[in-house]
Amino acid sequence: MATGKEIAETLNDLVDRELTFMHICGTHEAAIARTGLRSLLPERLKIVMGPGCPVCITPQGEIDAALELAKKDCIITTYGDLLHVPGSTGSLESCGGDVRVVQGIHKAVEIARKTDKEVVFISVGFETTAPTVAASILTKPPENFSILSCHRIVPPAMKWLLDQGEAKIHGFMLPGHVCTVMGYEEYEQFPVPQVVAGFEAEDILLGLLMLVKQVQAGKHSVENAYPRAVSREGNVKAKKIMFEVFEPSDVEWRGFPVIPQSGLCLKKEFEQYDAQKKFDIVFKHVTKHSACVCDKVLRGLLQPSDCKLFGRVCSPRTPVGPCMVSHEGACKIWHMYQKKGAAINPND
Repeated sequence: MATGKEIAETLNDLVDRELTFMHICGTHEAAIARTGLRSLLPERLKIVMGPGCPVCITPQGEIDAALELAKKDCIITTYGDLLHVPGSTGSLESCGGDVRVVQGIHKAVEIARKTDKEVVFISVGFETTAPTVAASILTKPPENFSILSCHRIVPPAMKWLLDQGEAKIHGFMLPGHVCTVMGYEEYEQFPVPQVVAGFEAEDILLGLLMLVKQVQAGKHSVENAYPRAVSREGNVKAKKIMFEVFEPSDVEWRGFPVIPQSGLCLKKEFEQYDAQKKFDIVFKHVTKHSACVCDKVLRGLLQPSDCKLFGRVCSPRTPVGPCMVSHEGACKIWHMYQKKGAAINPND
């Protein structure tokens, strides 16, 4: 395999027009920022962020639903990142309820087995985390346990982005973690260049090179630059478990409208573990009022430094929007690596 420097030199020789590719993975953005990879790219080649952070795309209405559950004297269990995301009346961290950070659903189930109180797991994530949640549900947790399903599926969001055409996207770098589980067969429906890429700088550069070559050849297909972890069919057993428990549903994404069949809800036979039904909780749409541009960052229209709040009013200590909260959020990543002196964007 060629070195990163050699691939970058080839890209500089090949790129002869304006090209924009979108990745859909917060870990890709972290790797790009950490390594200063954008500083190696030709000026005409841009790689922008999409809706690749599960915490960031969780709409405010679902955060508000979690806060409502905390007020019902439930023990709320969640991943650490979600603790700080602002809702309409504060965050889970500041709500005063019994909120506990767990490493995964299995820890939340353990808590439920040791108490008589209701325990709710705020279940966020893409197809990467949904199979483990499904597997835990199949173990028949105690009656006082339930989940607030905030899962999302990637391909419907890609379809929405392509249908809208807001940002001129010439191709996609597909999320390596999601494709490890799901494979990449379902992405073959999209008539644009796509490459599954890993998370080392060389992996990402190779993915970009393969995308550029597809564009220049006037072709489109799904290519796999991450064969050490990803196959076309993915993890068949994990997918079977996921769809045994969950089924697709129409849900809102932060920065997006309701996207058909882009969420995962529990099937009827598992609804005793559905916190929405158990506690009569409704996900309400919340209109944005702040100057935060997380919605446009998630759609690839702006970069974090375009926001007037970035690094001023909005910082990891005082986040205004979710992209400054999660370690996979573009704003937090840019804030972290700008402070460390890494090359974020040579055009800033």
